[in-house]
Amino acid sequence: MPTETSPHTSRRALLGGLMAAPALALPMLAITPTAHAQAGGAMALVKSVVDQLLTIVNGPGNAAEKRPRVRQVLNTSVDVDNIGRFCLGRFWNTASPDQQRAYLELYRSVLENNVSARLGEYVGVKITLLRAQPRDDTEIVSSTVERPNNAPAHVDWIVGKPSGSLKILDLVAEGTSMRLTQRSDYGAFLSRNGGNVQALIDAMRQQVSRNA
Repeated sequence: MPTETSPHTSRRALLGGLMAAPALALPMLAITPTAHAQAGGAMALVKSVVDQLLTIVNGPGNAAEKRPRVRQVLNTSVDVDNIGRFCLGRFWNTASPDQQRAYLELYRSVLENNVSARLGEYVGVKITLLRAQPRDDTEIVSSTVERPNNAPAHVDWIVGKPSGSLKILDLVAEGTSMRLTQRSDYGAFLSRNGGNVQALIDAMRQQVSRNA
């Protein structure tokens, strides 16, 4: 999408699209003894996601060929629809049912594209799961992400059951929430376009088409 109309900003590209955050495409995983003792459903879910993406990262195929496997991980482990609705914010209620359906389909496609396109960037990255702590109706899995030639980063994985099954709801990297960042970007885009949800849908469709 053109920069002036894109719902994403270059400064936030690392967190744009749920699973495009750095902790979700990691080819190495280390769990400390403390984490072993505290590991529960949330910890197990995060470890499973990392392990599955490890296999995809190190497996054969280009980004397009790996995308179906990425989609499977997202569909089973991430509450994509609820995150998508959250990111649209108050504009969700102004969208027609057809627009809501189109937006969620495109949101999922944008997310899949973002993750698939960035898998190759995470070779040599290591994540250490530290602990899982309850917070309200969610559980926070804390981790440290180490990327070659970069300072270690702290990433929290927010896990909950808003739809009845355990899913990843958000990532918070060095204090920056992925879904709040995405919501801000989409809100800014819609404000520049008179609150026209269809304009956002059209821009997302163009983005998906370019990356197909």
